[in-house]
Amino acid sequence: MAAVKSRREMYAEATRAAIIDAATTLFAERGFAGTSLEDVAATAQVTRGAVYHHFAGKLALFEAVFDEQELHMTERITATVAEHDDPWEGSLAAIDTFLDLCCDPVYSKLAWQEGPAALGLTGWKECEEKYALGLVKASMTMLIEAGYIESKAVDTTVKFVFQIFGAAGMALADTPDEDKPRVRAECADVMRRMLTGLRAQ
Repeated sequence: MAAVKSRREMYAEATRAAIIDAATTLFAERGFAGTSLEDVAATAQVTRGAVYHHFAGKLALFEAVFDEQELHMTERITATVAEHDDPWEGSLAAIDTFLDLCCDPVYSKLAWQEGPAALGLTGWKECEEKYALGLVKASMTMLIEAGYIESKAVDTTVKFVFQIFGAAGMALADTPDEDKPRVRAECADVMRRMLTGLRAQ
């Protein structure tokens, strides 16, 4: 039987969630550099001390926000694939889910613009690989086991596919809102043709 949480523990969890929600909104609207912990505390309706109780500083808070966004991304894509009996159709649908997420203003800003700025290119790359690289590898493994893709140069293939997904995310993040539908469609076409090109003959 799971231990029953105390009122204090539940309050602490609720406070942490409120801080992350507030930070997510502010980082997406104002950027990492333009957001202070005072801003976050005021938006979350907690004290600055409460923010520091849960996070060592602004960077630690951003890392928590970033992790939550990436976890949500992996959950959405995993759920999309699970909706399809055929791994190939699931993988094609996953491309659409990923591109939809990259058109979301909050995810797009945090994952592709503020992430590199706040974490530095090396730290950002490590965080992306922590979530997305494993997701791509799982997808490629599934397609290989189903006979859709040959088991040749698997690690290299995974890295290339991972880079293509990243390029699509960056492209959409840098695209003005009025052009996003067109660029999204172009990205979908390129990514589908890339995946089709890997199919076993």
